[in-house]
Amino acid sequence: MFSIFSSKSPDDEMQKAQALFEKVTSSKSDSRETRNLRLRMALLCKAHMDKSFVAGAEQMATWQASIEWAIANGKKKPPQPEPSVFQKIKAGDNDVYVYLPEEYAHEAYFLGARYQRAEIPALTAIETIQALADQLCLYELRLSEPFQVLQFLRDELSQSPVISSTGELP
Repeated sequence: MFSIFSSKSPDDEMQKAQALFEKVTSSKSDSRETRNLRLRMALLCKAHMDKSFVAGAEQMATWQASIEWAIANGKKKPPQPEPSVFQKIKAGDNDVYVYLPEEYAHEAYFLGARYQRAEIPALTAIETIQALADQLCLYELRLSEPFQVLQFLRDELSQSPVISSTGELP
């Protein structure tokens, strides 16, 4: 009826997000406009990686609790949660879908899960996901300066007496 009231389906928005990522990463141009697009895409990718890490940690905690409940009640174990290559990110007043290729999205998610299970310490999680972000920035987005991921975890560690007494911040 009125186009202003029609909203696009999540599937349409996800396809649009993937197309935008592919357009930005495949562009050979080095114009100012293209660099600005790459920088904006980098910010969205940073948010995606942070959110995927948190989702991995949160979903792993929920999954572990549901496994314990299933075992205690003689029920079938639930399947392990799966990461998504799409994340819904707040951008200004709107929510937008952001796409990351599977290798990046899944790695960020499973690092969060491993961190939640205490398989890796916070500093290792930060270093590993930062290396992933560096790879994304340098090889996919062709940016000379990579973005910094997991700032919330870095801030938390900087408040730790062990880290702050050495003078080193993650």
